[in-house]
Amino acid sequence: MEIITSAKPLFAILVSLIATILIIITGEKARNLREAWTIIASIVKFTIVASMLPDILNGRVIEYTLLAITSELVLQFKVDAIGIFFAFTASFLWIITSLYSIGYMRGLNEHAQTRYFAYFAIAMSATMGVAFSANIFTAFLFYEIITVSTFPLVAHKETPEAIKGARKYLVYLLGTSVAFQLTAIIITYNVAGNLNFLTNGVFHDNISHNLITLTFLLYIAGITKAAIMPLHSWLPAAMVAPTPVSALLHAVAVVKTGVFMIVRVVLYIFGIDILKSLDLGTVLAYIASFTIIAASVIALRQDNLKLRLAYSTVSQLSYVVLGVALLSPSGVMGSIMHIVAHAFGKITLFFTAGAIYVATHKTNISQLDGIGRQMPFTMGAFTVGALSMIGIPPFAGFLSKWYLTFGALESDQLIVLAVLAVSTILNACYFMPIVYAAFFKEPKIDKHNLHETLDKRTLKEAPAIMVIALVLTAIGTILIFFFPSLFLQLAQIVVTNTTGGY
Repeated sequence: MEIITSAKPLFAILVSLIATILIIITGEKARNLREAWTIIASIVKFTIVASMLPDILNGRVIEYTLLAITSELVLQFKVDAIGIFFAFTASFLWIITSLYSIGYMRGLNEHAQTRYFAYFAIAMSATMGVAFSANIFTAFLFYEIITVSTFPLVAHKETPEAIKGARKYLVYLLGTSVAFQLTAIIITYNVAGNLNFLTNGVFHDNISHNLITLTFLLYIAGITKAAIMPLHSWLPAAMVAPTPVSALLHAVAVVKTGVFMIVRVVLYIFGIDILKSLDLGTVLAYIASFTIIAASVIALRQDNLKLRLAYSTVSQLSYVVLGVALLSPSGVMGSIMHIVAHAFGKITLFFTAGAIYVATHKTNISQLDGIGRQMPFTMGAFTVGALSMIGIPPFAGFLSKWYLTFGALESDQLIVLAVLAVSTILNACYFMPIVYAAFFKEPKIDKHNLHETLDKRTLKEAPAIMVIALVLTAIGTILIFFFPSLFLQLAQIVVTNTTGGY
């Protein structure tokens, strides 16, 4: 494998940090310019990430060392197939989320917009840092920066409910990370003597199996951004944030960083062979399976649209965890593909929830009867996102569930097959009633305000920039199904290097 030294990964991280400074300097007095910095930075970041794709697709790896504290504690970046897979997805969606944010924040005349865009940019810098980390030490530092930088976004509304939700968010993510993940990293450093992400992992056969098992469980418990039950309740609590933040949390940065870190730890800290020998993959698969089913059942009971989407996210994230836990070529392929499938599908769903709120100020599913006639583009996009999450073709979610199914067969895990089948039915049960009500039910008649009831039948979409954003992500969900080759190529490189499959 050819290694290229380049500062491109550092530039991809720095570009939005520079934008943060420009956003703060510009401030509220020139909001068009302030928001232009956000858009420009997102485009530049995506361009830098895309420019590294040819080398990675040709089997090369890009490295850059920023700072060496000791021989093992090195702040170093490495762009490989899985890293650029995540970075490409996140940086592209940041462009669209930035556009959507402008429409949302202006549409509701939100306060502290400069603060919002500044912390938004910092979070994306940290996300690139995690994606391009060469070792678990570097990844941990950027992982914590994401937590700290998104705290003000969750607390943005500054209401008692928002402050309470943000504190829970911080306590869960920062507390478990320091208590469990940092402990696991220290054990790894002392026992394995290596913190780099290596193809076959860093642990050797002569290390105590009990210690390896303990370290593995500490990593899983410490990466709480993956929202594995029972350490998941921070995520529904964070729904007090503005909808673009929810989209950022659920599709672009926070939770995707969590499942990405778990994939990294499974494949590059422990490795397939040692996890198979200790049957730790099966343990993780069962934990993920429980989360998938339990969160889906809870989602069924939620009338608040964002809360239903939140519990759906808890469930859908564990598909990524489940796939890599199968430790089979198709399972790992499905895990990686679900990162992009879920990203496009779920960001579309949260965009539609925000558009509904801006246009109608409605937040509950029980209020959405007939809204598809009033907001056809929004609810059409919602339908696309929902069908993708269920796993129906021709949408991206079908591809990942297809590979997950074959991964379960390769691992001879019939229980996992049952989980995939039951969870798909549950997905349909909590998404399709919304679609049906939106397009096929009559709007509820408000006897006290007949004019308002009749007005619901007229076309009344959210601001155009928001609608354009959610339509683009919905189209992306379809295009990934028909043109998945780029993502499949990157995923195949990861699978070949780590499992020997394909």
